[in-house]
Amino acid sequence: MEAEAKIIIAFLFNRSGKPALKESEIYLPLSMELGWFSATEAHDFVTYALTQHLLVHKEGLLLPNFPVEKTTIPVGFTPSKKFFIEQTGEHETENILDAMVTHISNYTTQKQEDIRRKIHHTAQERHLTLEVAALYIARTHDVDVTEWYDRIEHRLFTENTG
Repeated sequence: MEAEAKIIIAFLFNRSGKPALKESEIYLPLSMELGWFSATEAHDFVTYALTQHLLVHKEGLLLPNFPVEKTTIPVGFTPSKKFFIEQTGEHETENILDAMVTHISNYTTQKQEDIRRKIHHTAQERHLTLEVAALYIARTHDVDVTEWYDRIEHRLFTENTG
């Protein structure tokens, strides 16, 4: 996991040609330009890189804490989504659900508690996981939640062994 994070960082710094970058110059390319991560995942990646000391703060900028020029970047490299699944572990469901509740609430202007209550009720009534119930609630309100599809699909089909 750390090796992949180093490749991502080396890629971004080599691509920019700069020795130091603003935080936005890291997460915006990851989410908007390259489309590798959602905005939330890109922010989470920066936080992870800082906590693992792969990136360090200096004078308001971020610098790699390893020699990026010595990092081999495979041709056609794109990061795997498993990076975030491994990173978040058991809290993945809560993180997805929290993010979806916030998104649905913002879009519909309903209180987060009300959205969460609807999700739990729907999950129980229809025998769904909380994530799938959240997708259902979002759909009933015409809220786009496609950015969570891959993570939910992964949890449903590869992590559930029971």
